[in-house]
Amino acid sequence: MTGTTDWDIKKLRILRTLADRGTVTATAEALHLTPSAVSQQLTNLSRQLGVPLLEAQGRRVRLTGAAHLVLRHAEAVFARLERADAELAGYRAGEAGEVRVGAFSTAVPALVVPAVAALRRTHPGVEVRVRETEAAESYELLSAGAVDLAVSLAAHAPTARDPRFTRIPLLADPLDVALPPDHPLAAAPGLRLADLSAEPWIYGGSGPWSEITRTACEAAGFVPEQAHSAAGWTAILALVEAGMGVALIPRMAAVRAAGVAVRPLPHDRPTRHVVAATRRGADAAPAVARVLDALRTAAAGPGLTLDQVQGRG
Repeated sequence: MTGTTDWDIKKLRILRTLADRGTVTATAEALHLTPSAVSQQLTNLSRQLGVPLLEAQGRRVRLTGAAHLVLRHAEAVFARLERADAELAGYRAGEAGEVRVGAFSTAVPALVVPAVAALRRTHPGVEVRVRETEAAESYELLSAGAVDLAVSLAAHAPTARDPRFTRIPLLADPLDVALPPDHPLAAAPGLRLADLSAEPWIYGGSGPWSEITRTACEAAGFVPEQAHSAAGWTAILALVEAGMGVALIPRMAAVRAAGVAVRPLPHDRPTRHVVAATRRGADAAPAVARVLDALRTAAAGPGLTLDQVQGRG
């Protein structure tokens, strides 16, 4: 083939979404197109580029080696276009703009709400729209352009080598232990996780939080006995308050722990890490940068000390 290859950005975005979602149907749903429109656009792109992009795999399709090569180069193009959009937004909007934030549940009251409150005082032209999301959903929404910024646990985020996103560390969130208010160790000085090795524990049956609890306890020298399985903080704290066991609880969730004794673990120092992420290049958009700055300030502020969240500060 001679001459310049015809690179069609719209069709390349469809190809990238197919790589993310895995099926033509899921791609069509994400982009609000019909499956036939998706197939037709990808057929046209294949013809324009002069290489096959899809091959049959049973009743589904998969990307060819040529498609993966195209996407590697396309990611750099998308990043440059995001940066161009960001710089143009700076000229057009200045201090104004809308930023859509997807964040996991405990980050909303602990980080996002204080950041938005601060921005309303300092940059009232920046409008933040908040959407509570699970980690997997937030990165799907970010990739599809439905949110501009995702806040998640680092353990849930794509790797730092993922070319689609820029990750920004926000916070090392300490893990405290929640005990029934009348527990014999509720007021013990210098409490350690090992002191609770014989206690019944409450945590989810699977998933990252289950792994975090087991990993922290194993680092302290014991395997926790799971007496009850619960995933939501309301359920976990209700079980603890009823005297049915103890649980690790992130500092950001301690604001909900009115009916239990929450104790820090300064000797064990278990933590979980919270990050923000944008589409690569989009972090330069003035409004997004303002929100990131506000999130960093909220993460570094005094609001996440144990005395503050329990109302003793």
